[in-house]
Amino acid sequence: MRTWDRILRIVVGAALIIAFFMGVGGSWNWAFLIGIVPLVTGVLGSCPAYSVFGIKTSG
Repeated sequence: MRTWDRILRIVVGAALIIAFFMGVGGSWNWAFLIGIVPLVTGVLGSCPAYSVFGIKTSG
């Protein structure tokens, strides 16, 4: 996973989790917890879906 991919995942994941804690979504607030997925994959630098579909962003 390239650096830009990891940074983007971490930023998007963190933004979604922050939105969850701020209560932005009303009754759909729980949906922001999906931000855990890009945050974890960005921190670990590995995406299981990339492996399954054969996608490589590492160059």
